[in-house]
Amino acid sequence: MASQLIKLFIKMHTSRKSTITAKIKIITLIVLFFINHALNAHHSSAMFNKNELKITQAEVKEFQWANPHVWIQILVINDNNQKEEWSIEGIGINTLFRRGWRPNSFKAGDLIEISFNPMIDGSNGGLFVGAKFDDGKILGKWNDE
Repeated sequence: MASQLIKLFIKMHTSRKSTITAKIKIITLIVLFFINHALNAHHSSAMFNKNELKITQAEVKEFQWANPHVWIQILVINDNNQKEEWSIEGIGINTLFRRGWRPNSFKAGDLIEISFNPMIDGSNGGLFVGAKFDDGKILGKWNDE
């Protein structure tokens, strides 16, 4: 599609009937084409199983306060009584900041109960839903029922 737009632009540019309005329309189409591709490049949450909620005890290894999404690296004890590292993806920092989160909301060594939608492929990761700290503080959505 982009190559067709460029060819049309060149044809119009070399034509004597070329007008400023036509050039503006073509440039606008090219810009819209690239904006559309940029929007499609943002990943979806299709890799997470939104029908399943996993809740586990964990130790925070690292909290990555960065765009486009925060990440919480946690250590979970597996069935073999060994620590496994899991990567939990959150939402953007602008939204989280408005909800009261800060870059130090999770600190390395914090013991939490965390809920998340696991990866569909079963790998050690998920989409953050909520966390409950030992002192009762809650971030995200939490249901004590």
